[in-house]
Amino acid sequence: MKFKEPVTARQISEWINAEIIGDKNALVTGLNEIHNVEQGDITFVDHEKYYDFTLKSAAAFIIINKKVEAPEGKVLLFHPNPFEAYNLLAKKFQPEVRSATNVAASANIGEGTFIYPTAFVGEQVTIGKNCVIHPNATIYAYTQIGDNVIIHANTTIGSDAFYYKRQSDKHYDKMHTAGRVVIANDVEIGAGCTIDAGVSSDTFIGRGTKIDDQVHVGHDVKIGEDCILAGQVGIAGNTKIGNRVTLYGKVAVNKNIEIGDDAVVMATSAVPNNLEGGKTYIGYPAVEARAFARQVAVIKRLPELWEKLKNL
Repeated sequence: MKFKEPVTARQISEWINAEIIGDKNALVTGLNEIHNVEQGDITFVDHEKYYDFTLKSAAAFIIINKKVEAPEGKVLLFHPNPFEAYNLLAKKFQPEVRSATNVAASANIGEGTFIYPTAFVGEQVTIGKNCVIHPNATIYAYTQIGDNVIIHANTTIGSDAFYYKRQSDKHYDKMHTAGRVVIANDVEIGAGCTIDAGVSSDTFIGRGTKIDDQVHVGHDVKIGEDCILAGQVGIAGNTKIGNRVTLYGKVAVNKNIEIGDDAVVMATSAVPNNLEGGKTYIGYPAVEARAFARQVAVIKRLPELWEKLKNL
Protein backbone atom coordinates (compact mmCIF):
# COMPACT_ATOMS: atom_id res chain seq x y z
CA MET A 1 0.00 0.00 0.00
CA LYS A 2 1.10 3.57 -0.65
CA PHE A 3 0.72 6.24 2.02
CA LYS A 4 -1.36 9.32 1.32
CA GLU A 5 1.67 11.39 2.33
CA PRO A 6 5.30 10.31 2.90
CA VAL A 7 6.54 10.02 6.48
CA THR A 8 10.11 10.09 7.78
CA ALA A 9 12.00 7.10 9.07
CA ARG A 10 12.26 8.97 12.38
CA GLN A 11 8.44 9.07 12.67
CA ILE A 12 8.22 5.36 11.90
CA SER A 13 10.86 4.58 14.54
CA GLU A 14 8.96 6.56 17.15
CA TRP A 15 5.67 4.81 16.38
CA ILE A 16 7.14 1.32 16.69
CA ASN A 17 9.91 2.14 19.20
CA ALA A 18 12.73 0.99 16.94
CA GLU A 19 16.39 2.00 16.64
CA ILE A 20 17.33 3.52 13.26
CA ILE A 21 20.41 2.48 11.33
CA GLY A 22 20.73 4.97 8.46
CA ASP A 23 19.16 8.27 7.35
CA LYS A 24 16.54 9.32 9.92
CA ASN A 25 15.04 11.90 7.54
CA ALA A 26 14.56 9.55 4.58
CA LEU A 27 10.95 9.47 3.39
CA VAL A 28 8.88 6.29 3.58
CA THR A 29 6.18 6.22 0.88
CA GLY A 30 4.49 2.86 1.45
CA LEU A 31 4.29 -0.43 3.29
CA ASN A 32 4.44 -3.92 1.79
CA GLU A 33 5.27 -7.50 2.66
CA ILE A 34 8.31 -8.80 0.87
CA HIS A 35 6.56 -10.40 -2.14
CA ASN A 36 5.17 -7.06 -3.32
CA VAL A 37 7.68 -4.54 -2.02
CA GLU A 38 8.52 -1.49 -4.17
CA GLN A 39 11.03 1.34 -4.00
CA GLY A 40 10.24 3.61 -1.04
CA ASP A 41 8.37 0.87 0.86
CA ILE A 42 9.00 -0.41 4.34
CA THR A 43 8.93 -4.17 4.97
CA PHE A 44 10.16 -6.55 7.67
CA VAL A 45 12.35 -9.61 8.15
CA ASP A 46 12.73 -11.69 11.31
CA HIS A 47 14.49 -14.88 10.21
CA GLU A 48 18.17 -15.25 9.35
CA LYS A 49 17.25 -17.41 6.35
CA TYR A 50 15.67 -14.37 4.67
CA TYR A 51 18.02 -11.56 5.77
CA ASP A 52 20.09 -11.51 2.58
CA PHE A 53 17.05 -11.74 0.28
CA THR A 54 15.27 -8.88 2.07
CA LEU A 55 18.34 -6.66 2.31
CA LYS A 56 18.81 -7.00 -1.47
CA SER A 57 15.13 -6.38 -2.25
CA ALA A 58 13.57 -3.17 -3.57
CA ALA A 59 12.58 -2.14 -0.03
CA ALA A 60 14.23 1.10 1.06
CA PHE A 61 13.28 0.58 4.74
CA ILE A 62 13.52 -2.73 6.58
CA ILE A 63 12.40 -3.61 10.11
CA ILE A 64 14.89 -6.25 11.28
CA ASN A 65 15.68 -8.06 14.54
CA LYS A 66 19.45 -8.21 14.05
CA LYS A 67 21.85 -5.28 14.05
CA VAL A 68 23.64 -5.40 10.72
CA GLU A 69 25.26 -2.78 8.52
CA ALA A 70 22.72 -0.95 6.38
CA PRO A 71 23.26 -1.54 2.63
CA GLU A 72 23.81 1.58 0.56
CA GLY A 73 20.57 3.49 0.05
CA LYS A 74 18.63 1.58 2.70
CA VAL A 75 17.47 2.40 6.22
CA LEU A 76 17.20 -0.34 8.85
CA LEU A 77 14.95 -0.18 11.89
CA PHE A 78 16.06 -2.55 14.63
CA HIS A 79 13.19 -4.07 16.61
CA PRO A 80 13.10 -7.32 18.66
CA ASN A 81 9.79 -8.36 17.02
CA PRO A 82 9.61 -7.10 13.40
CA PHE A 83 6.33 -8.92 12.71
CA GLU A 84 4.62 -7.14 15.59
CA ALA A 85 6.10 -3.77 14.57
CA TYR A 86 4.99 -4.23 10.95
CA ASN A 87 1.48 -5.11 12.09
CA LEU A 88 1.33 -1.94 14.18
CA LEU A 89 2.13 0.12 11.10
CA ALA A 90 -0.37 -1.77 8.94
CA LYS A 91 -3.13 -1.08 11.46
CA LYS A 92 -2.14 2.58 11.69
CA PHE A 93 -2.26 3.23 7.95
CA GLN A 94 -5.25 0.99 7.15
CA PRO A 95 -7.26 0.58 10.35
CA GLU A 96 -10.22 -1.76 10.57
CA VAL A 97 -13.40 0.26 10.06
CA ARG A 98 -16.93 -0.96 10.77
CA SER A 99 -20.37 0.05 9.60
CA ALA A 100 -23.62 -0.56 11.49
CA THR A 101 -25.70 0.00 8.36
CA ASN A 102 -26.09 -2.13 5.24
CA VAL A 103 -24.50 0.54 3.09
CA ALA A 104 -21.86 2.54 4.94
CA ALA A 105 -22.16 6.32 4.96
CA SER A 106 -18.66 6.68 3.51
CA ALA A 107 -19.38 4.36 0.56
CA ASN A 108 -19.41 6.04 -2.86
CA ILE A 109 -22.06 4.50 -5.13
CA GLY A 110 -22.21 5.38 -8.83
CA GLU A 111 -25.25 6.42 -10.84
CA GLY A 112 -27.51 3.58 -11.97
CA THR A 113 -26.07 1.02 -9.54
CA PHE A 114 -28.61 -1.19 -7.75
CA ILE A 115 -27.84 -2.77 -4.38
CA TYR A 116 -30.31 -5.33 -3.05
CA PRO A 117 -31.56 -4.62 0.49
CA THR A 118 -29.79 -7.60 2.10
CA ALA A 119 -26.38 -6.87 0.58
CA PHE A 120 -23.67 -5.20 2.68
CA VAL A 121 -21.31 -2.46 1.48
CA GLY A 122 -18.59 -1.41 3.92
CA GLU A 123 -16.80 1.81 4.77
CA GLN A 124 -14.84 3.66 2.08
CA VAL A 125 -16.02 1.29 -0.66
CA THR A 126 -16.31 2.73 -4.17
CA ILE A 127 -18.74 1.18 -6.66
CA GLY A 128 -18.99 2.57 -10.18
CA LYS A 129 -21.94 3.15 -12.49
CA ASN A 130 -24.62 0.64 -13.56
CA CYS A 131 -23.53 -2.17 -11.25
CA VAL A 132 -25.76 -4.81 -9.63
CA ILE A 133 -24.97 -6.16 -6.16
CA HIS A 134 -27.24 -9.14 -5.50
CA PRO A 135 -28.77 -10.28 -2.15
CA ASN A 136 -26.43 -11.20 0.69
CA ALA A 137 -23.31 -10.15 -1.17
CA THR A 138 -20.72 -8.67 1.21
CA ILE A 139 -18.33 -5.95 0.10
CA TYR A 140 -15.68 -5.32 2.76
CA ALA A 141 -14.22 -1.89 3.55
CA TYR A 142 -11.83 -0.19 1.09
CA THR A 143 -12.92 -2.32 -1.92
CA GLN A 144 -12.88 -0.55 -5.31
CA ILE A 145 -15.34 -1.67 -8.01
CA GLY A 146 -15.57 -0.26 -11.55
CA ASP A 147 -18.55 0.30 -13.87
CA ASN A 148 -20.99 -2.35 -15.18
CA VAL A 149 -19.96 -4.94 -12.60
CA ILE A 150 -22.33 -7.72 -11.48
CA ILE A 151 -21.78 -9.47 -8.16
CA HIS A 152 -24.13 -12.37 -7.46
CA ALA A 153 -25.71 -13.56 -4.23
CA ASN A 154 -23.65 -14.67 -1.21
CA THR A 155 -20.33 -13.61 -2.66
CA THR A 156 -17.77 -12.00 -0.36
CA ILE A 157 -15.31 -9.41 -1.68
CA GLY A 158 -12.38 -8.18 0.40
CA SER A 159 -12.23 -10.70 3.23
CA ASP A 160 -8.99 -10.84 5.22
CA ALA A 161 -5.90 -12.34 3.67
CA PHE A 162 -5.14 -15.89 4.83
CA TYR A 163 -1.71 -14.90 6.12
CA TYR A 164 -0.35 -16.03 9.49
CA LYS A 165 3.07 -16.33 11.09
CA ARG A 166 3.89 -19.38 13.19
CA GLN A 167 5.63 -18.41 16.41
CA SER A 168 8.22 -20.36 18.40
CA ASP A 169 5.55 -21.79 20.73
CA LYS A 170 3.69 -23.11 17.62
CA HIS A 171 0.73 -20.73 17.76
CA TYR A 172 -0.16 -18.53 14.76
CA ASP A 173 -0.24 -14.73 14.78
CA LYS A 174 -2.38 -13.01 12.17
CA MET A 175 -0.94 -10.41 9.83
CA HIS A 176 -3.24 -7.42 9.64
CA THR A 177 -4.80 -7.07 6.18
CA ALA A 178 -3.86 -3.65 4.80
CA GLY A 179 -4.59 -4.28 1.13
CA ARG A 180 -7.76 -4.08 -0.94
CA VAL A 181 -9.68 -5.77 -3.72
CA VAL A 182 -9.84 -3.75 -6.95
CA ILE A 183 -12.31 -4.87 -9.63
CA ALA A 184 -12.16 -3.28 -13.08
CA ASN A 185 -15.07 -2.49 -15.43
CA ASP A 186 -17.39 -5.11 -16.96
CA VAL A 187 -16.53 -7.92 -14.54
CA GLU A 188 -19.14 -10.50 -13.47
CA ILE A 189 -18.65 -12.58 -10.34
CA GLY A 190 -20.91 -15.57 -9.68
CA ALA A 191 -22.70 -16.70 -6.53
CA GLY A 192 -20.87 -17.94 -3.45
CA CYS A 193 -17.41 -16.71 -4.45
CA THR A 194 -14.74 -15.46 -2.05
CA ILE A 195 -12.10 -12.92 -3.05
CA ASP A 196 -9.54 -12.01 -0.38
CA ALA A 197 -7.98 -8.58 -0.03
CA GLY A 198 -4.25 -8.21 -0.50
CA VAL A 199 -1.99 -8.46 2.53
CA SER A 200 -0.63 -4.99 1.83
CA SER A 201 -1.17 -4.46 -1.91
CA ASP A 202 -4.26 -5.09 -4.06
CA THR A 203 -5.98 -8.22 -5.24
CA PHE A 204 -6.97 -7.27 -8.79
CA ILE A 205 -9.61 -8.55 -11.24
CA GLY A 206 -9.09 -7.22 -14.77
CA ARG A 207 -11.62 -5.69 -17.16
CA GLY A 208 -14.17 -8.04 -18.68
CA THR A 209 -13.22 -11.10 -16.64
CA LYS A 210 -16.07 -13.51 -15.84
CA ILE A 211 -16.02 -15.69 -12.73
CA ASP A 212 -18.39 -18.63 -12.18
CA ASP A 213 -19.98 -19.70 -8.86
CA GLN A 214 -17.95 -20.94 -5.86
CA VAL A 215 -14.56 -19.66 -6.98
CA HIS A 216 -11.89 -18.65 -4.47
CA VAL A 217 -9.28 -15.99 -5.24
CA GLY A 218 -6.53 -15.62 -2.64
CA HIS A 219 -4.72 -12.53 -1.38
CA ASP A 220 -2.70 -10.36 -3.79
CA VAL A 221 -3.74 -12.38 -6.85
CA LYS A 222 -3.66 -10.41 -10.11
CA ILE A 223 -6.06 -11.60 -12.84
CA GLY A 224 -5.87 -10.01 -16.28
CA GLU A 225 -8.53 -8.94 -18.77
CA ASP A 226 -11.22 -11.13 -20.36
CA CYS A 227 -10.40 -14.25 -18.36
CA ILE A 228 -12.86 -17.09 -17.71
CA LEU A 229 -12.80 -18.90 -14.36
CA ALA A 230 -15.25 -21.82 -14.09
CA GLY A 231 -16.85 -23.20 -10.93
CA GLN A 232 -14.76 -24.26 -7.93
CA VAL A 233 -11.49 -22.87 -9.27
CA GLY A 234 -9.10 -22.04 -6.43
CA ILE A 235 -6.19 -19.62 -6.81
CA ALA A 236 -3.64 -19.31 -4.00
CA GLY A 237 -2.07 -16.05 -2.89
CA ASN A 238 0.20 -13.74 -4.87
CA THR A 239 -0.34 -15.51 -8.21
CA LYS A 240 -0.42 -13.58 -11.49
CA ILE A 241 -2.74 -14.65 -14.30
CA GLY A 242 -2.45 -13.03 -17.72
CA ASN A 243 -5.10 -11.82 -20.15
CA ARG A 244 -7.67 -14.11 -21.79
CA VAL A 245 -6.76 -17.09 -19.61
CA THR A 246 -9.35 -19.87 -19.20
CA LEU A 247 -9.41 -22.03 -16.06
CA TYR A 248 -12.05 -24.78 -16.28
CA GLY A 249 -13.86 -26.28 -13.28
CA LYS A 250 -11.96 -27.29 -10.14
CA VAL A 251 -8.57 -26.12 -11.39
CA ALA A 252 -6.22 -25.56 -8.43
CA VAL A 253 -3.48 -22.95 -8.82
CA ASN A 254 -0.50 -22.75 -6.48
CA LYS A 255 0.80 -19.58 -4.80
CA ASN A 256 3.47 -17.22 -6.17
CA ILE A 257 3.32 -18.42 -9.78
CA GLU A 258 2.46 -16.90 -13.18
CA ILE A 259 0.19 -18.08 -15.99
CA GLY A 260 0.78 -16.43 -19.36
CA ASP A 261 -1.74 -14.80 -21.71
CA ASP A 262 -4.20 -17.04 -23.59
CA ALA A 263 -3.38 -20.17 -21.59
CA VAL A 264 -6.15 -22.78 -21.14
CA VAL A 265 -6.15 -25.19 -18.18
CA MET A 266 -8.56 -28.10 -18.42
CA ALA A 267 -10.91 -29.16 -15.60
CA THR A 268 -9.59 -30.69 -12.35
CA SER A 269 -5.97 -29.92 -13.27
CA ALA A 270 -3.51 -28.63 -10.67
CA VAL A 271 -0.95 -25.95 -11.45
CA PRO A 272 2.11 -26.05 -9.15
CA ASN A 273 4.48 -24.11 -11.44
CA ASN A 274 4.51 -21.27 -13.98
CA LEU A 275 2.72 -21.89 -17.29
CA GLU A 276 3.59 -20.31 -20.63
CA GLY A 277 0.86 -18.49 -22.47
CA GLY A 278 -0.88 -19.63 -25.62
CA LYS A 279 -1.00 -23.33 -24.72
CA THR A 280 -3.54 -25.81 -23.36
CA TYR A 281 -2.70 -27.76 -20.19
CA ILE A 282 -4.15 -30.75 -18.36
CA GLY A 283 -3.37 -33.07 -15.45
CA TYR A 284 -1.40 -32.99 -12.21
CA PRO A 285 1.04 -31.47 -12.43
CA ALA A 286 -0.51 -29.64 -15.38
CA VAL A 287 1.41 -30.32 -18.59
CA GLU A 288 0.79 -29.31 -22.18
CA ALA A 289 -2.15 -31.30 -23.57
CA ARG A 290 -0.09 -32.96 -26.33
CA ALA A 291 2.46 -34.22 -23.81
CA PHE A 292 -0.37 -35.48 -21.60
CA ALA A 293 -1.89 -37.40 -24.52
CA ARG A 294 1.45 -39.11 -25.17
CA GLN A 295 1.74 -40.03 -21.48
CA VAL A 296 -1.75 -41.56 -21.50
CA ALA A 297 -0.94 -43.54 -24.64
CA VAL A 298 2.14 -45.02 -22.95
CA ILE A 299 0.20 -45.86 -19.77
CA LYS A 300 -2.43 -47.71 -21.81
CA ARG A 301 0.32 -49.91 -23.29
CA LEU A 302 1.89 -50.79 -19.91
CA PRO A 303 -0.02 -54.11 -19.47
CA GLU A 304 1.06 -55.21 -22.98
CA LEU A 305 4.66 -54.18 -22.33
CA TRP A 306 4.64 -55.98 -18.98
CA GLU A 307 3.52 -59.22 -20.59
CA LYS A 308 6.30 -58.94 -23.14
CA LEU A 309 8.87 -58.40 -20.38
CA LYS A 310 7.67 -61.46 -18.48
CA ASN A 311 8.10 -63.63 -21.58
CA LEU A 312 11.67 -62.57 -22.29
